[in-house]
Amino acid sequence: MKQKGKRHFWRKLILWVISILLVLDLGGAAYFYHVAIVRSPKSFIKNRPVSKHDRLYHEEKWFQDAHKQHWTMMAANHKDQLVSDYIPAAQPTEKTALICHGFMNRKESMGAYAAMFHQLGYNVLVPDARSHGQSQGKLIGYGWPERHDEQRWIRRIIQHNGRHSQIVMFGVSMGGATTMMTSGTKLPHQVKAFIEDCGYDNVMNEINHEAHDMYHLPTVVALPLEKTMSGYNRVLNGFYLGEASSVVALHHNRLPMLFIHGEEDTFVPTKMVYHNYDATRGPKELWIVKGAAHAKSFQTQPRAYREHVQQFLNRYVH
Repeated sequence: MKQKGKRHFWRKLILWVISILLVLDLGGAAYFYHVAIVRSPKSFIKNRPVSKHDRLYHEEKWFQDAHKQHWTMMAANHKDQLVSDYIPAAQPTEKTALICHGFMNRKESMGAYAAMFHQLGYNVLVPDARSHGQSQGKLIGYGWPERHDEQRWIRRIIQHNGRHSQIVMFGVSMGGATTMMTSGTKLPHQVKAFIEDCGYDNVMNEINHEAHDMYHLPTVVALPLEKTMSGYNRVLNGFYLGEASSVVALHHNRLPMLFIHGEEDTFVPTKMVYHNYDATRGPKELWIVKGAAHAKSFQTQPRAYREHVQQFLNRYVH
C-alpha cells in the first residue's frame, strides 16, 4: 500500500509539473507572439524624426516635401486596404522602383531610398506594408503573405505606366526579405531585377536569433516557445513561421539580384546573406558594407551605395 501511494504521489507530481510547464509555454508563446506578430507599438523599435545631422537629410527632406500621388488597393487577403505613395520621375519614363520598408517602419522611413531612385531617373512607389503605417491589418507577416500584395502593386504599376514598364523591386530588412520572397512568385516580364538590403533567410531563424540576442533565452526554453508561436501563427495568420523562407523562394528566382548587408549587422546576422546569395538561381552580386550596422549601409557609405545600385541596374534596366 505504501509503494502504491508513492507511485500515485509521483504520477500526480509529474502531471502537475507538466501542467505548469504547459501553461508557461502557452502563456510565454502568447506574450512573444504579441511582441513579434501583433500590430502594436514595439519598445525595441525606435523611429526617430529626420534630423539635419543625418547624412541622408537632404534625401529624406526631399521625400517629405515631394508631391505624392496617393494610391490605395486591397491586400491579397481581400480584407485590408493598403496605402502607398507614388512619385513620378522628373522626366517621363517606363522605369519604376517598388520600395519595401522594414519591420514596424512605414513608407516615410524609406524616403532616402526613394530619393536615390528618383535621382537615378525612376518613378517610385512606396507602400505601407500590411499592418504598418496607414495600411490596414492586425498581424505582421514578415514578407510571406505580403509577397502576394507586392504582386498586386506590380500589376498596378503596369496598369498605370503601360505594358512596356520596367520594374525594379527594392527592400530593406523585412522589406529585403519581402523582396526575396516575392522573387520566388510568378511575376510578369516587366519585373527586371531585385535589390535586397539586410533581409533575413527565414522568419523562424530570425525570431530564434532575437530570442537569444534580445531576451537571452536558452535554447531549451526558446525552442518550445517558438514552436508554439509558430502554431499560433498557423491558426491566426495562415502559415508556420518556418515556411516563410527567403531561401526557399530564391530557389525559384531566375532574375538578377543584388544582395547588400552590413558587416556589423547584429539584428539580422550578416551570415544570413550568404544563405540567401547561395540560394538564388539568377545573375547575382553581393556587397558587404564595412562598418555598417543593421539597415545602415546607405547611411554609412552613401556615395558607394548609390554607385553599386546604379551600376547593377544599368546592366538590366534600359
